[in-house]
Amino acid sequence: MGRIVVSEFVSLDGVMQDPGGAEGYRHGGWAFRFERGEKGNRFKLDELMAAEAMLLGRTTYDGFAAAWPDMHDEQGFADRMNTMPKYVVSSTLQNPTWTNTTVLSGDPVEELRALRQRLDGDILVGGSASVAQLAQRHGLVDEYRLMVYPILLGSGTRLFLDEDLDPAQQLEVVSSDREGDVELLVLRPVPA
Repeated sequence: MGRIVVSEFVSLDGVMQDPGGAEGYRHGGWAFRFERGEKGNRFKLDELMAAEAMLLGRTTYDGFAAAWPDMHDEQGFADRMNTMPKYVVSSTLQNPTWTNTTVLSGDPVEELRALRQRLDGDILVGGSASVAQLAQRHGLVDEYRLMVYPILLGSGTRLFLDEDLDPAQQLEVVSSDREGDVELLVLRPVPA
């Protein structure tokens, strides 16, 4: 059985998307003001290389599909992004152009459950707030990998929405490390 792993950059107050939206991201965004160091870069590279697939929402897919096919790097990050299987939760995407993309257009919760059954490895969610929140709401997140940045944004898309939170949901800290300006946290939901 596959594991849904939500991997996000988050501010100290839980914001995962720049209040400026996609434009803020493309123009540097808040997360890129901070140093995440070699260990932080290795954290992101290792998780991508170990993942079996990516799980994305339509907005994140569109941004990634526009940028990644033209990127290259010595570490192989871009090659892995471009060649690995990608699953997009969308009722509107008809003809994906990015290599190895499959559209999940049925009932989103059932699609996520079926994907977990079909795959054996980590299914990495990056960005894709709606997918991360949907998986969280239905108890389908197996692990959170968070890079927590020392900034309070006050507004923007939050990873954890008040209406989705089980007030008794406990998370187990699997690992915690600091590199540069960021905290690297790996957490797993504890079954009730």
